[in-house]
Amino acid sequence: MLSRYNTVLEELFAGQDVYVITPDWNDHPVPDPRPADHERWHPGARFWTSVCRCDDPGYEVYTHLYVSRVRWEVGCVDVLLRAVADDRTAGVMIIDAMMRRVHHPYDGGADVLLADRDERDRMRERHRDWLSAHPLGL
Repeated sequence: MLSRYNTVLEELFAGQDVYVITPDWNDHPVPDPRPADHERWHPGARFWTSVCRCDDPGYEVYTHLYVSRVRWEVGCVDVLLRAVADDRTAGVMIIDAMMRRVHHPYDGGADVLLADRDERDRMRERHRDWLSAHPLGL
């Protein structure tokens, strides 16, 4: 998984600054001041914003997003990508500074959002052997 993540990330972001976004969840509208799990995999990330995912009384869930900006190079987020591949964290996004390309890794694969259909089709063709046998490649 790590090799595939890095292959695609290098194609998307070689030599560019990227935003690395990691989430943390709890039942409070503000982040917990104690060190969160994401800090082990995303050191240097700073709190960005919080989103209420469920506001049913007694069942509130908040997602707290943390972000860092780094110059992309292969290996720069390997600790984080390993945590994703091992299902120790989720919800990670790596986004170019212009916010035109998104890499959203998960255990078992990644969603890649690209600037246009042509770019999508070229990436799909380059990595056709990685796609499932499903007619849509899902």
